[in-house]
Amino acid sequence: MAISSGCSKVRSALVMLAVAALTVVGAVTVVAKTTTAEAAAGILAAGVEDDGADCPVPNAPQTSNSRLPDPFRKIDGTRISSKSDWRCRRAEIRELAERTVYGQKPAKPATVSGTVSSSSITVNVSDQGRSASFSASVQLPSGTGPFPAVVVVGGFGADTATIRSAGVAVINYDPLAVGREGTPRNNKQGAFYSIYGASSSTGILMAWAWGVSRIIDVIEQSGGNIIKADAMGVTGCSRYGKGAFTIGVFDQRIALTMPVESGSGGVGAFRAIAGESGAQPLSSAYSEQPWLGDAFSSFTGSPNTLPIDTHQMVGMIAPRGLFIMDNPSIDWLGARSGSVAALGGAEVYKALGAGDNITYWSDVQDGTHCAVRPEWRTPMQQFLQKFLLKTGNAAGTMRISSRKAGNLAEWRDWQTPTLADGPTTPPTNPPTTPPTTGPTTPPTTPPTTRPPTTPPAGGACSATVSINQWTGGFVATVRVTAGSAPVSGWTVSVTLPSGATISNAWNTNRSGNTGAVQFTNVSFNGNIAAGQSTEFGFQSSGTGAGMAPTCAAR
Repeated sequence: MAISSGCSKVRSALVMLAVAALTVVGAVTVVAKTTTAEAAAGILAAGVEDDGADCPVPNAPQTSNSRLPDPFRKIDGTRISSKSDWRCRRAEIRELAERTVYGQKPAKPATVSGTVSSSSITVNVSDQGRSASFSASVQLPSGTGPFPAVVVVGGFGADTATIRSAGVAVINYDPLAVGREGTPRNNKQGAFYSIYGASSSTGILMAWAWGVSRIIDVIEQSGGNIIKADAMGVTGCSRYGKGAFTIGVFDQRIALTMPVESGSGGVGAFRAIAGESGAQPLSSAYSEQPWLGDAFSSFTGSPNTLPIDTHQMVGMIAPRGLFIMDNPSIDWLGARSGSVAALGGAEVYKALGAGDNITYWSDVQDGTHCAVRPEWRTPMQQFLQKFLLKTGNAAGTMRISSRKAGNLAEWRDWQTPTLADGPTTPPTNPPTTPPTTGPTTPPTTPPTTRPPTTPPAGGACSATVSINQWTGGFVATVRVTAGSAPVSGWTVSVTLPSGATISNAWNTNRSGNTGAVQFTNVSFNGNIAAGQSTEFGFQSSGTGAGMAPTCAAR
């Protein structure tokens, strides 16, 4: 059986003008605004969302291989020999990933507009005769901008205090406004599906990635007076870590990708997940939420027939910055498979002369899911400086826990080539086939919050909270669920434990920081359909044990 062709985007010759030269000293760099030092280090993002959009991608025969596919072998069976060859090889991997794992990511819509302020970003999109809007909140660091920024998926990822103290802004992105969880595959909801159809076979991880790409479009159009479009990062934990990984893979304008504990459907190699004891099975990851594309259903029981695996998606981020944070204490997260994928993807980084641009770190003591860990603080600061602030050049590292250590030698039957430097050769026959829709794959990480098993009564709402506690503080994620009738606004009341003080909140307005606090919806998450949910969160000092939120519809 052949996997059908059809490029995921309308290939544009204009892309070639943006990437006229790829080869620099020891690394491949695809950039728009580049200084000599930055180019030599190979650390910047591309100036376009997909720099290989003009590369033709042929049909791929479906075969079975229990080892990780060779990232350097093209669909026609030949292996790449120069660094310039990677651009179109990467385009092949991207296309295969869309067809079999994630689903199609449409090209930039016909119209994208919006605003950027010191507190928010608004996005308005029109395409194919349909329109949708969403927004994100902004938290600037101290100092004078414009600032680099990290998109925090779901407001929940790497330590935002460390990010802001480094002089980097935080963009709190509500992915559920773009691709809602808790929906059936044939009736997906959110801004993405308002435009591309509720029955789209694209999974919500790719929808989330599309949403961040539109945020970057708006930042680019804003003139960069507040946020720098060429110094963007992304992070997220658990299922939001799956989202952060997908976002970094599929938009080359992301300079630094930082997924945390992403589990099955995230960084973890599909082939390895299938055999890792205690890891969330691929079938479970696919069915838990429509995170992955519909087409992945064909591979949940036979990952060996996938033409790609996640080590190649790791390689798709090269030579840009990648900091993968993993947790060996929770079997469900499949950290051994995560290390396998990281080690395999690191071979692409090495071949491109960018081996210093990737870090994988699972050697941690605190086993709490999505905890803020001291072991990650210094390497994160170094990568923020290197890829976003462009003031450092620290080398990445592999710190793999002995409890969940993968052995790449067991998973590959290929060797990493020595790629020659050389000019990029434009493809001679850009495809003209209109885009087709591909599949997606669900994440396997346990969600941070689960909805109530019984929806609240009509006209009412309910709230549940999950806590990620560390020494001296915690993050709370609160899920608000409508009853049998929709709500057009909500208020959640929470009494904080003694000594707890809120320092940060996202996707909500709040009445105070201590004691009895009321949280109310913001403009984009007040309307909740019957039986559906939205989430907000906050960070606090102290302990979060014993909180019992209540919800009132407005």
